[in-house]
Amino acid sequence: MMPSISALGLAPWQMAYLALCILGAAWVRGYSGFGFSALVVTSAALVTDPVPFVAALVMCEIVLSFGQARGVVAQIDWRRMSGMLVGASVVMPFSFALIARLGEDVARMAISAMVLVICLAMARGFQFGREIGTPGNLVAGAASGLANGAAAGGLPIAVYLAAQPVAAPVFRATMIAYLTLLCLIALPVLWWAGLLVGQSFMILALMAPFMGLGLWVGGRRFTSANPQDFKKFTLLLLIVLSGLGLARSLWGVL
Repeated sequence: MMPSISALGLAPWQMAYLALCILGAAWVRGYSGFGFSALVVTSAALVTDPVPFVAALVMCEIVLSFGQARGVVAQIDWRRMSGMLVGASVVMPFSFALIARLGEDVARMAISAMVLVICLAMARGFQFGREIGTPGNLVAGAASGLANGAAAGGLPIAVYLAAQPVAAPVFRATMIAYLTLLCLIALPVLWWAGLLVGQSFMILALMAPFMGLGLWVGGRRFTSANPQDFKKFTLLLLIVLSGLGLARSLWGVL
């Protein structure tokens, strides 16, 4: 039996809006390998408290990654990814503990601001000019662990990899594998912080059909579309959503 809408305390129009956002975000994830959670959490922040979605989105990332795992293993940069995971694991407990203690407006503000800053960095398209070694991987992972408190742990890694000479298939495969392992590590931390509750599984069940459809469509587009054009579209959408979420939070606080 599917969970009821009323159990989540959301109106039908809110559920319809979130369903469209989840479908679009899964399409983006299927295409680019990242962006799903950041799109959903910034979209949710416009109409409801985004904090209950954080744990559900971590589980969603695991489900989505397993759906994309076929055919990407050979392209994963395992050496780079291991350093990033170490850095993220150290920081994540502090990030989740902080987000769990914030009020709705402050949490929305923190999430929107974090996503906005990261996306603006991505939009600037800065480049290191060379591959970065283990210290850089650790720092990038720590930034990812911090951002994962806002369900946006993939964005700092996307910025970091995009700023280096990494081939598109390696970029996408490494992002998919990294997000899978990052979210598996995050689950016990979320439980410890009190963010992984029964409602999290209810949200996951409601999101699953829209995720599956969006992931399938997005995956079919990956081989035929221009990654640079779609990345620009995704970044623009994230910047708009996080800007609106930030404006709404400031209105609520003030």
